[in-house]
Amino acid sequence: MDLNIRRGNITDLTRILNIERTVFPVFQQSSRRTLKLSLRSNFQQVWLAECKNVGDTDICGILILYAYKKTLRIYSIATSQNYQGMGIGDALLKHAEGISGFSGFERISLEADAGNKKLINWYKKRGYEVAELSQDYYAEGVDAYKMVKIISANTQQSRIKNVIVTDDRNSLSIEVDNLEIVSSKDYITNKGLYSEKALRIFNLCNSYRYQSKGYYVSLLASAREHRAIPNVTNIRDLQNISLIKSLTEDIDGLIQSSFKGFDDNKLTLKIYFSKTLVDRYKLLANSLYNIFQYPLFQVDFERTHKWKVRKVRALSLNKIDKSEIPLIQQMAISYFKTKRYHRTKMKAYKYYLAILTDPADQHPPSNKKALKKLRSVAEDMGVDTEFITKDDFNRISEFDALFIRDTTNVNDYTYKFSRKAYAEGLAVIDDPWSILRCSNKVFLHESLKLNNIPAPATKVFMKGLVTEEELTSISLPIILKKPDSSFSMGVVKVKSINELEDSLNDMFKGSDLVIGQEFMISQFDWRIGVLDHKALFACKYYMAKNHWQIYNWNSTSADLEGNADTLPLDQVPDNVINTALKASKLMGDGLYGVDLKEVDGKVFVIEVNDNPNIDSGIEDKVLGEELYRKIINSFIKRIEVARNIDRYVSYEPDSKPNY
Repeated sequence: MDLNIRRGNITDLTRILNIERTVFPVFQQSSRRTLKLSLRSNFQQVWLAECKNVGDTDICGILILYAYKKTLRIYSIATSQNYQGMGIGDALLKHAEGISGFSGFERISLEADAGNKKLINWYKKRGYEVAELSQDYYAEGVDAYKMVKIISANTQQSRIKNVIVTDDRNSLSIEVDNLEIVSSKDYITNKGLYSEKALRIFNLCNSYRYQSKGYYVSLLASAREHRAIPNVTNIRDLQNISLIKSLTEDIDGLIQSSFKGFDDNKLTLKIYFSKTLVDRYKLLANSLYNIFQYPLFQVDFERTHKWKVRKVRALSLNKIDKSEIPLIQQMAISYFKTKRYHRTKMKAYKYYLAILTDPADQHPPSNKKALKKLRSVAEDMGVDTEFITKDDFNRISEFDALFIRDTTNVNDYTYKFSRKAYAEGLAVIDDPWSILRCSNKVFLHESLKLNNIPAPATKVFMKGLVTEEELTSISLPIILKKPDSSFSMGVVKVKSINELEDSLNDMFKGSDLVIGQEFMISQFDWRIGVLDHKALFACKYYMAKNHWQIYNWNSTSADLEGNADTLPLDQVPDNVINTALKASKLMGDGLYGVDLKEVDGKVFVIEVNDNPNIDSGIEDKVLGEELYRKIINSFIKRIEVARNIDRYVSYEPDSKPNY
């Protein structure tokens, strides 16, 4: 008899229910609804043991697990009556312990019928100890023992194990801790139960063409939530020379300096595991690896008036000169011996959140204290966080979600990060369409007008089409804004026709359109934070001292910005919040900061900002840590939706574990 353990899915529901009904008494049976939720939940795991006999396949055992922070709980384990006594229970128990070791859990717990001495002894022989007695656990008069097995440090493994996948597993010989070399056949067929482990896959198959084995290795890695190098997106990237040129624009200076003094007009650089042989090209090789993310590849350069990337192509072991294999192995050993992938986690996190920041930014969207609070709250909620920078562009696929806490702009790396994260299936705040919409005042003006949302009187000036008559008819003063202005920059107040004309000419150098907006006097602007179409926080931002804006970028003193008051939402006028929600809905369902003015009892939308400020001591003054919990909870829900999970389920108080 062949035994295979696989992940259960919704099509197995009826057969799982039948096993429960034949094995357990009524008070221990799970309902159809409970089992359905278990199959769809990301915090529960349902495993099935399949037995093959003479061509037939039966489900002969079930295992249901709950994943907590430090504990993996066996919720249910059962063997079909026709297969009892064949070691299937042992196999399922070992499978749970294997998952625990790979995922970094510290212990496995379970509950067992205290009156079933045979079952209690069975668990004891396998290293489980009685921790406590729970009276009336299953039903009145039916007690349960809680039993626990501690997972030793030797059993625990790094969350991410490195795996090299090749068409011929004997083509390389690399002895490094936490590294395994497997064949593409074994990985694709899941012979070693690779789909159930946390792995980083280095795909060294002979071909990445569409529907080849190499292509399917990266595709399956994505489906199994493994970190693939290259992933399917990387594979597509090499087919687009325009994209290649775009991706290498940011390192143009490094390319020119690396080849300075080189006589020929063509050069080919081979890169093996981020490394190359020539010392002067090592930094360039590592930068190219971070961009293209291939274990083995070469880049062809050519020079016309300056050096440019002409072509990038993947290399395969079967086409590389055999004399270079020892060199590749040496570079691989050096690569894997670094500590980049050997971070052992003693906690089992449900999700992994990347937070994009710019350490050099003097005015970031969140101060250091706010980011520290965010990380602490996320960890308490089972979400691991890592702060990344613009240099981590090609690590996006390592995470489940991306939170941009860096000043966003359509024309810089923040938008590229957002776009790639969205394409990779991550939950993203700010998402690319929010950045596009919020960063352009023309879009906002048109959207507000079409939806009858009050805003200051607004006029769009077009380059080359502004007449003298138009200028003289405008009521002054007026506020001019570049379409992509933010944080009060790219915004000027003009008081005369001459100032208006000069300012327009200056702004037309960077944009064909300029926004002109009625000047409204107020002591403060409302800022309503909105997340998932709900108000999150409310602040009054007061104007900078002796200035008409919240920020006075021309100030050389400490009066750069005005004071701020944070108010409970129930103290904010209803029309302020309702108008903010209507305006933010035009942008999407992300995180926004809606700026409004309240004049003579009327509310006007000034701007809708993506990437709003969330600073410790200001925006979180009322909610405290609850503000950060709401943000992390939003990410959790978004991740689940992306994974087609109907409902957040970690524990149902009404249900009892079945054994």
